[in-house]
Amino acid sequence: MATIAPQPMIMECAGWDAYRLLDSGAGRKFEAFGPHAFIRPEPQALWQPRIAEWPAAGEFVPGSDEDGGGRWQLETELPEEGWELAWNDVKFTAQPTPFRHLQFFPDMAPVWDWMRERLDGRSDAETMNMFGYTGLGTLALSDHGRVTHVDASKKSVAQARENTDLSGMADRPIRWLVDDAAKFAAREVRRERRYDGIILDPPKFGRGPKNETWRLEEGLPDLVGDCAKLLDDKSAFLFLTVYAVRMSSVALAGLLEEKLRHLPGVIEHGDLAVREEGEGGRLLPTAIFARWSNPS
Repeated sequence: MATIAPQPMIMECAGWDAYRLLDSGAGRKFEAFGPHAFIRPEPQALWQPRIAEWPAAGEFVPGSDEDGGGRWQLETELPEEGWELAWNDVKFTAQPTPFRHLQFFPDMAPVWDWMRERLDGRSDAETMNMFGYTGLGTLALSDHGRVTHVDASKKSVAQARENTDLSGMADRPIRWLVDDAAKFAAREVRRERRYDGIILDPPKFGRGPKNETWRLEEGLPDLVGDCAKLLDDKSAFLFLTVYAVRMSSVALAGLLEEKLRHLPGVIEHGDLAVREEGEGGRLLPTAIFARWSNPS
């Protein structure tokens, strides 16, 4: 039976050439995405900034509704098709989106490293990236075998395939699926499929390709339950991240413990966080996670 580690942990993104957290505070963060710097809202930056001025190419100004909305105020003309960045051997395009991010989530970098470590030395693994977005996690996994990439957004899957070409990985064994994640997982259970690893990065709210409605608190238990049925005692991992909800990583760990009780291994939980660059850089939490791994 999988057991929960007693203490929470932090998975820290220290930044790299493509991404740096320059400063944060007063409910905002100042980040460099390659050659361009941006200001974005960050409610968890409760402290005061360390840098007096934030010269940025643009700032995302949120709407009055805490659940979304807002717009970019750009001060610099940016490349219309975005600009190329890289994480290790994965290349991708960055660009401001209406959803305040820039087509990738840099705090996931330590997660990609962790998954690769779980599959070290393997080239035959069967993995799945649910809510795969623009495919950086998929491309990170594809070095170890076949990956099933599932996302309800046709546009996101198209961008993921463009990133695959940009990375020179068009020959990798990747299944690209525009589908509702919960329905797809349930079908995979009925097909008695199995996976060596699954990554889940669900939104708080979303819609499927046929206008299916996703609400995290309602849909997550059944989705995790179905994903657990796709794993066995030879599987390596399941990684679950959750953003922007009033929920604890302890709750996520408890959910994994219930759904994975038929498997050995350990369940760990805690925060994803990004460290500001420079001496005395602070840790800025971005998401909570729970992860199951099987050392056997």
